Amino acid sequence: MSAETSSFLQPLNAGELALANRIVMAPLTRMRSADGNVPGELAPLYYSQRAGAGLIVSEATQVAPTGIGYPATPGIHSDAQVAGWAKVTDAVHKAGGRIVLQLWHVGRISHRSLQPNGALPVAPSAIQPSGGTFGPDWKPVAFETPRALETAEIPGIVAQFAAGAQNAKRAGFDGVEVHGANGYLLDQFLQSGSNTRTDAYGGGIANRARLLLETVDAAIAVWGAGRVGVRLSPYGLFNDMRDDDPPALFGYVASELDKRKIAYVHVIEPRATTAGGDDNINHDAPKTGAMLRAAFKGVLIGAGGFTRDTALAALRDKTADAVAFGRLFISNPDLVQRLAKNLPLNPYDRSTFYGGGAKGYTDYGQAA
Repeated sequence: MSAETSSFLQPLNAGELALANRIVMAPLTRMRSADGNVPGELAPLYYSQRAGAGLIVSEATQVAPTGIGYPATPGIHSDAQVAGWAKVTDAVHKAGGRIVLQLWHVGRISHRSLQPNGALPVAPSAIQPSGGTFGPDWKPVAFETPRALETAEIPGIVAQFAAGAQNAKRAGFDGVEVHGANGYLLDQFLQSGSNTRTDAYGGGIANRARLLLETVDAAIAVWGAGRVGVRLSPYGLFNDMRDDDPPALFGYVASELDKRKIAYVHVIEPRATTAGGDDNINHDAPKTGAMLRAAFKGVLIGAGGFTRDTALAALRDKTADAVAFGRLFISNPDLVQRLAKNLPLNPYDRSTFYGGGAKGYTDYGQAA
């Protein structure tokens, strides 16, 4: 094994999270949860098969019933959901792995058919995003114009994330990741294209960042800073997102997160990601890991369509301290060893990404 290849296997301390290697399993929405948005019966096996990752970031998990945007996605707001996740964390820990829960609220990326009592989805501003989702019957539905949250409602959103963080602790996770990326609620507050508010949560950068930072502080109050991560997607176009000045916005956010000494920032590289299809690639965007490095001195996890070679380059150039893989982890449960030893990779089957059972979920083989 070459010295460069062995860089994958170097341990890393991300705050209080001890990673055995530099390869992270990215959060992967699989839409296989059971009734009540409880993790499905195959979830413990699915996650434990991938426990060789230095860190597993769970699939995005809604902190409240209003936070759901797709059918069969798990939650962390009921006792049954906590019990279901406890089976997952127990299986991962028995396999020697580490796992954090990604805390999620989709905001406007939803539809009234998924919402309690058929209410409109909520957002910072009443701006309809392009595109659509799937209703509870798995039929396509277009996004609607959401209801703008009242200022007095926003502390309740923070409280939902805080309760989710507490429930994640009850379920046995090693920490939490606050989902501030990909056009979901916290990202909607961050970016000027989706936030036209005129109160304390809109207007200037500090105001637009307020909800994310209050949410992070709430998670820190539960876990301590060393077990809290944040996911960001500067320049990301997915879910109809844009901002007038991404370097200023995300530089400010990164500097504020640096002050808090959180475990890590998980940053999506928009030129590499194909989340949501090729139309969502921002070919003109700079390398965001390099952009945030000046403001955030802690551990950076890079994500977004990395290959073995580009991951090694990111580690070598120190634009990332660890690299997250998504689709390759779906089809290669033993991805760490395959990358470290430069073994062939199983191809993934896109038709099995969302919904279904064991096929394309727990039936991918290990390397010989």
